[in-house]
Amino acid sequence: MIIGIDQDTLTTIKNSALAAYAGLYVKISADFMSQIQQTGLEIDPHDYGPETADRFSRLKQAGVIFRNDDKSLYVNRLSPACVACQTGVGSATYFVSLKCHRDCYYCFNPNQENYDYYRQHTRDLVQELNQVSAARQKVKHLALTGGEPLLHKDEAVAFFTTADQKFPAAYKRLYTCGDYVDEAILTRLNQAGLNEIRFSIRMHDLEKGHRHVFERIALAKAYIPHVMVEMPVPPDTFDIMCDVLLELERLQLDSINLLELCYPLVDAQPFKARGFQLKRRPYRVFYNYWYAGALPIARSELVCLDLLDFALKQQLTMGVHYCSLENKHTGQLYQQNSGKRLPETHYFSQKDYLLKSAKVFGDAIPPVLAAFKRQKYDRYAHSARHNCVEFHIGKIRTLTDLDIEIGISSSVFEQRDDGQYLRELQVDLTTPATFDLAHDV
Repeated sequence: MIIGIDQDTLTTIKNSALAAYAGLYVKISADFMSQIQQTGLEIDPHDYGPETADRFSRLKQAGVIFRNDDKSLYVNRLSPACVACQTGVGSATYFVSLKCHRDCYYCFNPNQENYDYYRQHTRDLVQELNQVSAARQKVKHLALTGGEPLLHKDEAVAFFTTADQKFPAAYKRLYTCGDYVDEAILTRLNQAGLNEIRFSIRMHDLEKGHRHVFERIALAKAYIPHVMVEMPVPPDTFDIMCDVLLELERLQLDSINLLELCYPLVDAQPFKARGFQLKRRPYRVFYNYWYAGALPIARSELVCLDLLDFALKQQLTMGVHYCSLENKHTGQLYQQNSGKRLPETHYFSQKDYLLKSAKVFGDAIPPVLAAFKRQKYDRYAHSARHNCVEFHIGKIRTLTDLDIEIGISSSVFEQRDDGQYLRELQVDLTTPATFDLAHDV
């Protein structure tokens, strides 16, 4: 068992040196959230952990499939592209431009690099695909997003046509709001080899707007093999979302991805106007994630979980997938940490794709070193600065006769201008008696 160290659990740590070290990360997290509050959006004072755990328990008993360390939950079916997203290996997503005719308050695009430039300019995706092919890169999943990609219909068709020629076995998908979907473009996309189209539905649109998307979905069913919806789910939308699911079931949709609504740190006012607050602890592990630097909105996850329960009770046949913000982060962590030569003190976790090591501090050091001496184990590292000894987590099970507290360190590899560095992100708590290598990491 591993216990996350926060302001509450920090006070329960007996080892003063470990408590002082872990307190540094508790302070970093608190400072981060304090800075976020200065953007104008409040943090929900309530911790919904117990409510979430209760829903997880009930959904597991009901037969919901849990994957990716419980960050992705679904019933019935899941897009193969979503499976590939877990590690990002062999997957690539492109955009023609970041231009869009809509102005969704939760859009991540303003956080994209060179956002203003790509609102006015386009990329030559055919040339980019040719370069990838010439480099003999293995590509299994390709996506075209935006902006709104169908503002550039010819370029979109050229992208999928080239992708089908260069990577015929790749699974190809398109993201769209649906406003520019018609029979003509669906025919062209079908001929270009498009496998999947994903529509978005905005919950703040009026019923007429929803009906428009439903009509485009029904039309797409006749042309594209797999038709999906992918949309963020705001808090307090359970009832209307149930109606949406029932309508999509009537349309025989393949599946829907329910996304955790996120604040992209751009404009807090639309979120404040709706009474939204940030989740009290936005990440399991604080880090600079690529996924647009967004933070989850409190209670969005609870609605998504309740919709999974609704899908089961209504015996819906379409796939219903809850894709948490944490689920979107794992591809980054995997790509940063996989295939690297690790220090002898570290272990690459297949659970969260972070690099793990064990640390003992202060008074716990002498008995641990004595045990290692008896075991003739010397592949540990001593830090006088932090008064700790770091070692491989596989050695924890050899210390079960010791009544000590152990810190579990989580780290990532980072490539910087002057080389590759191992950066520690967090320290959690365990003991030799409660640690389970197979389950915990």
